[in-house]
Amino acid sequence: MRDTVTSFLDYLTSERGLSGNTVAAYGNDLVQLAEFLEETGGLSASSGDWESVDQRVLTRYVIDLQERGYSPTTRARKIAAVKSFFNFLIEEGLVWEDPTEAISAPKIGRSLPKSLSEDEMDRLLEAAATGGSAESRRDSAMIELMYATGMRVSELVGMSLDDLNLREKFVRCMGKGSKERLISLHDEAAIVLEDYLRHVRPQFLENRRDVDEREDALFLNRRGERLTRQGFWLALKECGRRANITTPITPHTLRHTFATHMLRGGAPIRYLQELLGHASITTTQVYTHLAQEHVHEEYDRAHPRA
Repeated sequence: MRDTVTSFLDYLTSERGLSGNTVAAYGNDLVQLAEFLEETGGLSASSGDWESVDQRVLTRYVIDLQERGYSPTTRARKIAAVKSFFNFLIEEGLVWEDPTEAISAPKIGRSLPKSLSEDEMDRLLEAAATGGSAESRRDSAMIELMYATGMRVSELVGMSLDDLNLREKFVRCMGKGSKERLISLHDEAAIVLEDYLRHVRPQFLENRRDVDEREDALFLNRRGERLTRQGFWLALKECGRRANITTPITPHTLRHTFATHMLRGGAPIRYLQELLGHASITTTQVYTHLAQEHVHEEYDRAHPRA
């Protein structure tokens, strides 16, 4: 049970890029949930069977939070932690139904995902491309690929050579729950990736200790080993610094940016759901709010009486 929570917290840190304080708060919230479930018989600590947790038990947990006198903001955060956790369990294929769907949190205002503007994205790509080193050329290829596909960082660093088809210009992406999807590549991304494969990746392979052992990972670190999520996150932060972008940038920011820009460009929400690998259309629909904000901004700018 605790191992599953630990895996979720690691996901929040390395893929979602949440701060240490936020991750710690989520961890405390989930420990509190686990203790409540154990005390009320809703979950066995020994088995850690989250599939056994149902809506009835979670409703009792929400009522318990209110009876303990927590503020609406705190209750909203605790419920958000639970919802995020069960969404993670579903995406990982550890549970099949979401018992939190009917659980509502106190209304304190909606927090929408952060995304970069098109100008900020251009500056980020330019900064990555002009670094000069082998690492910067690799980072440029990775950022181009993430912005071209909207894939998760775990999917990005998990790619093997066979997952990339530059001739047909598509990538094979293995998502959560071992769900496979194919995503097209635009020409610019394909050019940068080909440069990385021909001129940069071989340099990293030369630094491997065991040169006889085959390495299938697409993206490598300077030691010729598979790059980690944390390694890419650090590289992305450095590119953001060189681009003078003040907006906090995480790997998930690139995913949000891809989704937002695709919607603003007219991509149907169902098509975007397939590209992002979302199990539920509800998860994708959060981006429609960002696209609608853009429509309102354009209306205010264009209408003479706005």
